[in-house]
Order: sequence, then structure tokens, then C-alpha cells
Amino acid sequence: MSKINYKFNSKSLSFEKITVPIRKRVVQVLSYLATGLVFATLTIILAYKYLDSPKEKQLQREIAELTLQYELLNGRMELVTEVLTDIQERDNNIYRTIFEADPIPASIRQAGFGGVDRYKALQGFNNSELLIETSKRLDRISKQLYIQSKSFDEVTALVKGKEKLLASIPAIQPISNKDLRHQPSGFGWRTHPIYKTSEFHPGMDFAAAQGTEIYATGDGTIERADALAQGYGNHVVINHGYGYKTLYGHMSSIAVRAGQQIKRGQLIGYVGSTGLSTAPHVHYEVIKAGDKMNPINYYYNDLTPEQYQKLIELSSQSSQSFD
Repeated sequence: MSKINYKFNSKSLSFEKITVPIRKRVVQVLSYLATGLVFATLTIILAYKYLDSPKEKQLQREIAELTLQYELLNGRMELVTEVLTDIQERDNNIYRTIFEADPIPASIRQAGFGGVDRYKALQGFNNSELLIETSKRLDRISKQLYIQSKSFDEVTALVKGKEKLLASIPAIQPISNKDLRHQPSGFGWRTHPIYKTSEFHPGMDFAAAQGTEIYATGDGTIERADALAQGYGNHVVINHGYGYKTLYGHMSSIAVRAGQQIKRGQLIGYVGSTGLSTAPHVHYEVIKAGDKMNPINYYYNDLTPEQYQKLIELSSQSSQSFD
């Protein structure tokens, strides 16, 4: 029941009924509604700003769980990276070394990726940095795995040819220990026997009696067998493949011909003193990829550890060479 209001009229000394115009009533109602709407709006704004809805709380829990899973994923990628690094080190320093293959440079293994927009689709999110960094790490690991896979393919091919490789690499002395007359003159700077000047000696000299047999130190093909190279006299060059060659100089006579296939331990000539030489001996060189190597590192097949150590000591002593 609506409430009726009255007011006292002092002139008529009576109570009169208060009548409110409709327009005023409408204005009052609208003002009440506006005030309520303002308060309701402020309440909603504050609630949205400081209070999370059930859906927002659920989304926040999901984001926290995803962040945790990303962190765990990054931890697992750390372990994968460590294992991959160990495999790469073994590949370079063990597997490829055993089979005489050059190591893969770090610049290739760690090469970056092209394209500035590679990760553009991951930008613009709250966790874009985490997503982009994780994607980059996965891409790096994937590329390194691909390179490592290709390296293992190469090593596998080398393993299949291991028997031929090991038979071809120089691994014995060119003359037998029992035939040696003097300690070998080693690789390095030596006094020239004729010019008496200090010159680099790119091989080892094995002194033996005239006519002592000289043997091939590895399987290969005779590349040359003649007396045309200055200073070497009658000499033989064997191409062993895999980047290896050996040279045998100052022979009294040659027992092979150019183009002939040869086996390790096979007779190729006889000790002499032809060319620029002062006494019967064989001048022996090991050449790898065009560089002359110290032959002392290529006698491991027919020497005991004690004999090998003794040979190193003798050959390292400064002395005069025979050529």
C-alpha cells in the first residue's frame, strides 16, 4: 500500500495531502537508477580488477602448469644437450681420429639459423619469450643431431673400409731391426753431411749394409720408381690412399715398377748410396695430405713399446744425417 504524506497548513489550521507531480517522481526514479547504475558499474570494475572469476582462476592454473612443464622441458633439453655434446666430442676426438677423418669444426656444429621471421608466429603472447627460446633450443638440437647423424654415416663408411685403411697406413720400418748398422738419423734439423749446414731433414735415415732388402710399409700403388728426383738417387714413392704416401731413397736397385700394386712387407728395392748420399742407407719419408710427417709415429706394428721408446730417444738426438 502506497504511503500518503501530509503537511500542516498554518493558515487553514488543517493537514493537507501532499501531491508530487509525475515529472518530479520520474526525475527522482531516474536519479535513483543512475546512482545505482554508477555504484553497480564501480563495483563490477573493482571486482574485475581485483577479483578473479572462476574461469580466470582456472586459466591461471593452466598457465602455471604450462610454465612448469616448459621449465621441465628445458631441463630435459639441458640433459639432451649434455649427452649430445659428449657424443660430438667422442666423434671428433675418438671415432674420427681412429679412422683418420678430420673433426667437424664447431662453427659447423653450432651454426645458427637464417630468417628474421622464423619465430614471428610466437610473438605477441605473455609467454612469447619462453616459447621462442624453447623453440630455438629445439632447432639447435635438431640441427646438431642431423650433423651428427651425417658424421656417423661417414664413420660407418670408414668402418666398412677399416681393414683396407689399416693395411694401407704406414706401420712398419722399411728395413728390419736386425739389419740396422747404426742408430737412425731422425726427423728435424740436422747437419748436412756434405754441405755441413743445418738443414731440415724431412724423414729418417736407416743405415744398413749395401744390398739390404727394403720393404713397403703399407699397402698401395707404386707411384714412381726412378732416379729422376734430385738428391734421392734410385727411389720409390708408394701411394697408399687415404692421403698417405711414402718415399724410399738412395736404393742401389729398384725391385718394383710404377703402377704396380704392393702389399705391406713386400720387397721394393735394396739399400744403396745413390744420389746425394755419404753411406749406404735408406732415406724414408711419410707424407700425409702433402705434408711430411715424422716417420717415428708410424712404426707401431713391428716394435715393442720398449723398442719404440728406445727408437724415439735415438732418433731425437741431434746428429748428422746421411743425405
